[in-house]
Amino acid sequence: MPRATKEQSEATAARVLETARALFLDRGYAEVGLEEVAAAAGVTRGAVYHHFRNKKALFEAVLAQVQAGVALAIEEAAVGEPWEQLERGCRAFLAVSVAPEVRRILLVDAPAVLGWATWREHDAAGTRLLGEGVAAVGQGPAVAALLNGAMNEAALWIAAAEDPPAALEQAWAGLRTMLRALQPR
Repeated sequence: MPRATKEQSEATAARVLETARALFLDRGYAEVGLEEVAAAAGVTRGAVYHHFRNKKALFEAVLAQVQAGVALAIEEAAVGEPWEQLERGCRAFLAVSVAPEVRRILLVDAPAVLGWATWREHDAAGTRLLGEGVAAVGQGPAVAALLNGAMNEAALWIAAAEDPPAALEQAWAGLRTMLRALQPR
């Protein structure tokens, strides 16, 4: 059997990743098996293992993709002067985190699958923008950590609310009050 080209290999990995992402979103990490991912992607189980050493590694690749999407949404929203960038970036995080895919993969399954310490490492890597925004307005890493925790909890609270759009507005009002307490006078 001829060896796959680099492009074919990349396409297979992308198809497996897309399929896993959809299945993890639909049913959660615990309810999805690698055989099912392979079948749904139209590849062998060996092909899945070729690209991802195990189910956890596949999940981490999905998580990285979700985190990249969140970061992009924040970057696109965070325009203006440093203070406006911080506020708009925080608001964008809350808004994008309400999406079922982000909430499920980033905030629900990731801590359970990866364990608290590893999830925190991933989360810290994903909060680079928050750290930069906080530093730009004269605050330090402790404030970034506090805001990050508050926003993660707010995102979970919003997603579980009966009326997520109303909960988003309530959470944003509270977060904006917290942020403005940090604003230089």
